[in-house]
Amino acid sequence: MMRLKTLAVFVGLLLLPQPRFVVAEEPTPSAQLTALLDEIWEFGLVESPTFATSLGDRRFNDRLAKVSPADSARRYEQNKKFAERLASIDRAELAAAEQVNYDMLARQLRDDAAEFEFKSHLTPIDCRSGFHIEFPELRRDVPLNTVEDYENYIARLRAFDDYATGHIELLRAGIAADVTQPEVILLGYEGTITPHIVDDPEKSLLYEPLTKFPAGVPEGEQERLRAAARAAIAEGVVPGYRRFLKFMQDEYVPAARGSIGASALPGGRDFYRHRVRRFTTLDTTPEEVHARGLAEVKRIRAEMEAIKEQVGFDGDYAAFVEHLQNDPQFFAKTPEELLERASFILKKMDGQLPTLFGKLPRMPYGLRPVPDYVAPRTSSAYYNPPAGDGTRAGFFNLNTYNLKARPLFGLEALALHEAVPGHHLQIALQQEMEELPKFRRYSDCTAFIEGWALYSERLGLECGFYEDPYSNFGRLSMEMWRACRLVVDTGMHYMDWPRERAIKFMAENSAQPIHNVEAEIDRYIGWPGQALAYKTGELKIRELRERAERELGEKFDVRAFHDRVLSGGAVPLDVLEASVVEWIGEVQGDSVRN
Repeated sequence: MMRLKTLAVFVGLLLLPQPRFVVAEEPTPSAQLTALLDEIWEFGLVESPTFATSLGDRRFNDRLAKVSPADSARRYEQNKKFAERLASIDRAELAAAEQVNYDMLARQLRDDAAEFEFKSHLTPIDCRSGFHIEFPELRRDVPLNTVEDYENYIARLRAFDDYATGHIELLRAGIAADVTQPEVILLGYEGTITPHIVDDPEKSLLYEPLTKFPAGVPEGEQERLRAAARAAIAEGVVPGYRRFLKFMQDEYVPAARGSIGASALPGGRDFYRHRVRRFTTLDTTPEEVHARGLAEVKRIRAEMEAIKEQVGFDGDYAAFVEHLQNDPQFFAKTPEELLERASFILKKMDGQLPTLFGKLPRMPYGLRPVPDYVAPRTSSAYYNPPAGDGTRAGFFNLNTYNLKARPLFGLEALALHEAVPGHHLQIALQQEMEELPKFRRYSDCTAFIEGWALYSERLGLECGFYEDPYSNFGRLSMEMWRACRLVVDTGMHYMDWPRERAIKFMAENSAQPIHNVEAEIDRYIGWPGQALAYKTGELKIRELRERAERELGEKFDVRAFHDRVLSGGAVPLDVLEASVVEWIGEVQGDSVRN
């Protein structure tokens, strides 16, 4: 009886709806890639708090990055794990756009790993950049609207001493590994350090935000914040700079190498070949880049010589350049005049942008002089991108130091390069592309970014600029400058050119004042390979435009072409080429259907 009852119950249970056991499905390759991208992005924000701040992420606004040889090694090991996870994702199962993300991430992780293995993290400073040069700009680069903002800012001032100590540890490890910057580019380094070693904290540039508070900081809090800032500068900033100066004087400069080329470093020739591939994003060699540069120099020189003939100058090319470098009509008399002329050029270009682009960025840009403490050792201009949260515009920084080194005939090209349609237009648009993963919205693919900016200089020919032959000579001089880079960078870092030969080659061909030439050569010495990106990227964009014009004929639309080039943000040149070729096919297909 008991047995029958049990059987009946069992049969009854079988007839009831049975619970469903759900087996967790393996995430799709797309989901795996998305998760990995998010994790890598978050890791980057945690590791670089000031970068997070620049994007509007305020979680780490009271911190600076952890800097030491151990921290560099820790990041390297973590990136290796990220690379292994990426390799485990089935790329073939991803959509085409996701495959581009996959490939760009793989390239980035591979390049970052190579940089560590070649020990480039042990040279975190050069003649124009480094923590000591960038830190004083903190006052411009962080939000300062509330009491909490000021407390975060002051916390970073106090943290500077440890931050400087960490960089000293890296540089000291570089000495031990025979990986140092060349002595020649360190001349005058004191000028970037001593201005920040002050007896009175209120004389520090970093005290500037405490001199006038915004409405969001109650008056009752202001003196407390001033006192805290004075203490942080006296106890954090000044000791950090003082310790760094002593280290440079006693240890680093005496140990700096006499050679200038990357090939003189341990594994240097392999390192430079890596740098060539990294900064051009192409599978090319130093020899090929050098030859390309020589060909471009020859072509541009002929165009410059033609302008000399056009203006009827009685003398050879060298005499013409000397005339341009010494005639007062070609130079501003005051810094204000230089800034005003640049402003006029850019306002004129603003009105022409709709003729060249179908889509323009929402974010505006500003113009300001390069800070005095860095101006003597840096280039003619540079650009600072907007804040990622839209709270700060982009800025074109124009060097007003030594006006005799800032010829007005080159100002049109320089302004178009740094602001619009160059860096600002491209980078602001990229940051506004919410459909892209964040690592691409803030990508710094140099070949694309600098190639676009150099291409933008040439766009002035299409919309009313360079009407004065001297200004067009200035444009060609700027283009020649970038062509010379292909020659002198490979020459110094791979072909054992001495510094003097590189200076002579650039001075004879570029028409740049000697001050600019020497500053630029020292920049290339301290940053191997980076200077190759400009002309390489510009040549590729011009090549793709010529192909599109040839294949599309009357169907070619320059606005649509530019929109397509900029549509993916800063990408490696092979990715750009694939995108433009696809666009050409789309336009041709539309033509056939119509």
